[in-house]
Amino acid sequence: MILEIKNYNKIIKHKTILENINLKLKSGNVYGFYGRNGSGKTMLFRAISTLIYPTSGDIIIDNKSVINSDYNLSNIGLLLEDPGFYSHLNGLENLSLLYEINHKRNVKYIEDVLKKVGLDNLKKEKYKEYSLGMKQKLRIAQAIMENQKIIILDEPTNGLDENSIENIRKIILELKNEDKLILIASHNKDDLKILCDKIYKIDGGKIVGEVEL
Repeated sequence: MILEIKNYNKIIKHKTILENINLKLKSGNVYGFYGRNGSGKTMLFRAISTLIYPTSGDIIIDNKSVINSDYNLSNIGLLLEDPGFYSHLNGLENLSLLYEINHKRNVKYIEDVLKKVGLDNLKKEKYKEYSLGMKQKLRIAQAIMENQKIIILDEPTNGLDENSIENIRKIILELKNEDKLILIASHNKDDLKILCDKIYKIDGGKIVGEVEL
C-alpha cells in the first residue's frame, strides 16, 4: 500500500494551517511526525483521515483519491480524538458497539484485543471509572481492532506508565511486521526514534526536514 500526499494546502479563516505537504509513505514502515504542540501534526493526521478537506491538493491511496472518490475509510485506524465512548459502559461493551457497525458480533475477539493492550479483567469497570492510561489503551484498541491497513496514532503513549509504553511499542512493531502503514505523531523525539523508520519534522504546518535516526 502506498499513501501519497500531493501538494496539500489547507487555509482556515485566511490562515495557512498546512502548506505544500508532499509525502509518499509505504506499508511495512513506521513514520514519525515530530514537532511542538501546534506545529501541524494533528491537522496533518486530520487531513489524511479526511476529517478536514484541502483548500488544494489531494490524498491518494494506491492510486485512488481519498478526497474525490468513495474510498473505504474503514481501512484507516485512528487515534486522534476521543471516539465518544459511552461513560456508563465498560470497555468490552464500548468496543463491541463500534465493531458491530461493520462486523458480526464477536465478544471473544474483542476480549483478545483488550487483553493485547492490557485491559483484560476489567469487565465490571465503566469507562467513566477508567484512569487516563486506561482510557488511552481503549482508544488504541479501537484504532487497531478492525485489521486496518493504515494506523494513525497521535501521541499514543500519553498517560501510559513505562510497562504500558513498552507493550504499545511491541504492538506497533507487530503491526509493522504485518505490513501495515503506521503513522505516529509525538513531541518526544526519542520516543519516535525507537519505533520509526523515518521521522519528519513539522513546524508551522510545513514539513521542514527529517530527524536523524
